[in-house]
Amino acid sequence: MQQPTVLVVEDDAFQRQAALSYLATHDLHVTAVESGAQMRRQVSRAMPDLVLLDGQLPGREDGFALTRWLRESNTRVGIIVLTEAADALEKVLGLDSGADDCVAKPYEPRELLARCKSVLRRSVQKATPPLIERIRMGSCTLDLGRRRLLDDDGAEVGLTSGEFDVLKIFAENPNRPLSRDWLFESTGHRTRNPFDRSIDLRITRIRRKIEPMPDRPTTIRTVRGVGYMFVPQAD
Repeated sequence: MQQPTVLVVEDDAFQRQAALSYLATHDLHVTAVESGAQMRRQVSRAMPDLVLLDGQLPGREDGFALTRWLRESNTRVGIIVLTEAADALEKVLGLDSGADDCVAKPYEPRELLARCKSVLRRSVQKATPPLIERIRMGSCTLDLGRRRLLDDDGAEVGLTSGEFDVLKIFAENPNRPLSRDWLFESTGHRTRNPFDRSIDLRITRIRRKIEPMPDRPTTIRTVRGVGYMFVPQAD
């Protein structure tokens, strides 16, 4: 059985190494990083099963902002926020941000391990069924196995690798608003510049290929203030 994967995000080198060393000796595959930027790069390559996130990370984004971003990006990943013991408001903020649990510092390693295993069990229960190989998208069908887009006659519709990556993410997250930043970082593996409109241009090209009326899209819908959402056709 494959070991559950855990990502520790902690700026204090001693605490980071201590958590990594202890959890790694208890049948967990652990990776540790020191900043939110490193966390984003890590999850863009592979989303872990569980993220341990220090709520008081320095910089533009603290642990609570990163928790919100993680939860918006993936509903199944387990998240535990490490909070200051004397601040009950931090625990409330962590849970409100989307964390599954909060652990106060300084923590007892055995308690942390128990909390990790509890959240991992709940995350398994949230797992969704395997994605079907073909999914209807507007006037076309996306063949995930062969990385192709087909029209109603079975003819292949030209699709770039980047366009396929976006459609695959939509197929994996139906009826969920996805932010422009997350779409960009998940497909481009780098942080989006606020003035970068490449995702919007990519969506425009995709709509021309799959929407019966591209100027009035019903399949890839714009979610004002957030980004875009794939709405499958009703059976």
